[in-house]
Amino acid sequence: MLNIGILGAGRIGQVHGKTLAQMTTARAAAVSDFLPDAAKALADKLGAKAMSTEEIIADKSIDAVIIGTPTTTHYDIIHEAAAAGKAIFCEKPVDLSTDRIRECLAVVEKAGVPFMTAFNRRFDPNFAHLQKQIADQVIGNVEIVTILSRDPAPPPIGYIKTSGGIFRDMMIHDLDMARFLLGEEPVELTAAGSCLVDPEIGEAGDFDTAIVNLKTASGKLCQISNSRRATYGYDQRIEVHGSLGMLRADNMLENTVELSNGLGFRVAPTQPFFLERYAAAYRAEMGHFVDCLNAGVAITPTGEDGLKAQVLADAADKSARDGQAVKLS
Repeated sequence: MLNIGILGAGRIGQVHGKTLAQMTTARAAAVSDFLPDAAKALADKLGAKAMSTEEIIADKSIDAVIIGTPTTTHYDIIHEAAAAGKAIFCEKPVDLSTDRIRECLAVVEKAGVPFMTAFNRRFDPNFAHLQKQIADQVIGNVEIVTILSRDPAPPPIGYIKTSGGIFRDMMIHDLDMARFLLGEEPVELTAAGSCLVDPEIGEAGDFDTAIVNLKTASGKLCQISNSRRATYGYDQRIEVHGSLGMLRADNMLENTVELSNGLGFRVAPTQPFFLERYAAAYRAEMGHFVDCLNAGVAITPTGEDGLKAQVLADAADKSARDGQAVKLS
């Protein structure tokens, strides 16, 4: 059984801890957090030890670490964990700097340790099935990918100021999904951003509403739409148009009951937010990480996937601010 250390006892650390508690091939052996009481609370719930991050990395009995700490801490933790021979599961983004991500990946490669960038949406059962249908040529050649991602409400301004901006924090998931579905790398990107939801977000130097258009060398197109506000709930939809048909993954609702009466038709609201909407994806991605480690096979998404999504996010931010298309190498 794999012994895994959870670094960060916040929302995502708790999600991964809950998944590990249900597994028979891995367990949460230790938990750390900059708030000792938070680490102890989660450790007690999981039957694990509350330790410091340094102690977890130094502990030879721990096989892997889950990095669910703030992005600014990832760089140092990755270097230390790789040097200690730990397999690494890292939440996105790996870092806000592509140069620092490259340095992390070089250290990981030199150490020869497994590394996974946690783009959980690839493991959503609906999105994964959609991608398999594309790979099986059910709709022929992909022509247009449309990705809609809208949050029910913006995060606190304090978070916005340290997040890296909407493209690096929110849209990075969709940029990875675009690569996942297009099947080839974009070569050109255009973006636009506005502040339509909260003026404070604009004052903080960010956008709260954004769109991106991508084009591949073969001419495939992708449209991504993001907003920090959706009055009707958490909006997560994908549509892929191909030469032989179309695939669509709609929103997941709280239930499937539909009311029909003299006022018309009424369905349930969407899932409240990402923890509920992507619960199955979080379970599947951790299962994939553990299964790959136990089988000794390559893990995806890779560190390189994390880097390429970050490159796209940087290009989107530049395009939105300069008003110019960005050519991608």
